[in-house]
Amino acid sequence: MKPRLFLAVLVPISILAACGAGSGPALAPANDPVPTAPGAGRANLPDKPISVAFEDKIAEFSWPLAEIDPSLPADWSDAGFLVLEMRTSSTQRFSLWIHTASGKRRIMFHPFGLNVWMRAAVPLQYFKGRDARGMDLASTNNRRTDTFYIGVWGPFGSLKSVLAIGVEMDYPIGKPRLEIRAVSLAAADPGSAFLEKTPVLDEFGQWAHADWPRKVHSREQLDRELAAEEKSLAAAAAELNFGKYGGDLATQTKATGFFRVEMIDGRWWFVDPDGHLFLSTGSNGISGGRAGENADFSLRRMAAWGMNTIGNWSSLRPTADKDRKAYATMFRTPRSEPYFLGMPDVYSEEFAKAVEQSAEKMCAPLKDDPWLLGYFLGNEPPWPRRESELVDMFLNGPECATQRALRICLADGDTPERRADFITGMFERYLAMMDAAIRRADPNHLNLGIRFGGMPEEKILKMGKAFDVFSLNVYEYEPTRQLKRIFDVTGKPVLIGEFHFGVPADGLGAGLVQTADQGERAKAYRYYMEQAAALPGFVGAHWFQWTDQPVLGRMDGENYNIGFVDVTNRSYPELVEAARATHKRLGAVHAGKAAPFGERPKASAHGTPASPWD
Repeated sequence: MKPRLFLAVLVPISILAACGAGSGPALAPANDPVPTAPGAGRANLPDKPISVAFEDKIAEFSWPLAEIDPSLPADWSDAGFLVLEMRTSSTQRFSLWIHTASGKRRIMFHPFGLNVWMRAAVPLQYFKGRDARGMDLASTNNRRTDTFYIGVWGPFGSLKSVLAIGVEMDYPIGKPRLEIRAVSLAAADPGSAFLEKTPVLDEFGQWAHADWPRKVHSREQLDRELAAEEKSLAAAAAELNFGKYGGDLATQTKATGFFRVEMIDGRWWFVDPDGHLFLSTGSNGISGGRAGENADFSLRRMAAWGMNTIGNWSSLRPTADKDRKAYATMFRTPRSEPYFLGMPDVYSEEFAKAVEQSAEKMCAPLKDDPWLLGYFLGNEPPWPRRESELVDMFLNGPECATQRALRICLADGDTPERRADFITGMFERYLAMMDAAIRRADPNHLNLGIRFGGMPEEKILKMGKAFDVFSLNVYEYEPTRQLKRIFDVTGKPVLIGEFHFGVPADGLGAGLVQTADQGERAKAYRYYMEQAAALPGFVGAHWFQWTDQPVLGRMDGENYNIGFVDVTNRSYPELVEAARATHKRLGAVHAGKAAPFGERPKASAHGTPASPWD
């Protein structure tokens, strides 16, 4: 069957919301067969596809099914995919809504590239709920295709009585336009594909079908620009007053030969092995082996930019003492089955032995390394607020020690409270096992916590009292609310494991926190870092990530403009200069001797939301 073609009428959301289940346009019978879309076929196009421009701060449009195609069914329960032929003028993400008689359902739609017609086969299951896949927040919430990826955010619900399809974009930049020329339902995945202008990437990995001021057009241009940056690095590094390990040479306290933490005058600090006060600044994902890049170049950039720490997920590990940098690393727990939402079979004796073996294998060889800051225990546990789902996964999974413990726990009553308490106790046991095993294998280095995503409940926050440092990934315009709460509950120093800002431009998405342009992204770095540093619990923050993500997405689809360097390995000068300015004065801000940078960045010409999650 051919895709449904349409020229729809735009209906304001306010009018749609006023329609009850029995009002509005006539809908196709609920028992209509589900139409299918061809695998790669092209349709005859209508004279004018739907075309909308997102202009308002919160720009919304919707299209009743009867205006799209009167034969589309209202019951989408048995359909597998909503198939759209579409084109965007921007990479900015937008909400894709399905309006039903019982409420609204949503996924976040992140297009790859711009100015090219694509087929987008959107899995309808993610309007109904999340699946069981994933071990951290990104891998549980992101689902990729070949032309877009989706964020599984909700709200969720059934698709029995569909009224309309809608889109919404918040804080649009430059009046982005969306065109849709065909829509259909499909039982099976017809595949998502670019329908013209392939290949869509150029030889440098950039989006081929757009231009922008800093785009690379030749190898000669790229070599020239990289060489010019290299010449500037030595002089830039000489302006900074950091010691061998990255601490502030103007400060001195007790030296122990390893990194530690100390509260001085009511404020927490890292102390480097030579006894200098140290605030950890760096990036996740620093590479020492990408094409066109080598470890020496990365290290000289870090020195020039005032970064003193190689963050998590980094392959850069210099071995020569003169080249070394402080680094943090992730403790790798064994990936034994069962393993649901990042939670292993923690009541298993075999798992307990495996944790001890992992610590001995990984941590014992590092126990005498003065450059090691410490160990993260994990990343963004995805199960908080999904405790009941996690219980069901274990109950319905293979027989294991945790399943047996669960059945005993629930024998006297299966309630949401009992389920949540069991998972909380399970998590506490997991943390304690890792902590004890690491400290036995390596008594010299810090437990840096588990890099929570979002804000955990207080009962989980209190578990952080066992950490040396509480780590949290905070994607906000300012992290002050989160840091204050953690400090108030635990009293512990706080290390921000990840943060970033990005611009939806140059073929890339904005990332989790959007700014209007590269100048605003630079302001965002200064504002975030210095507002955090003014708090007594702050001991550092690590950017995510060193390099922009691939234009066509990494393994889970993310394709963000979040790098200090782009896909051609050139740095973003605005961000670099902002980081240098902040890193020079970060210690003074933390000590209360300088006021933090106070200009809040703009997400677009419409301003900035209180939070990107509002």
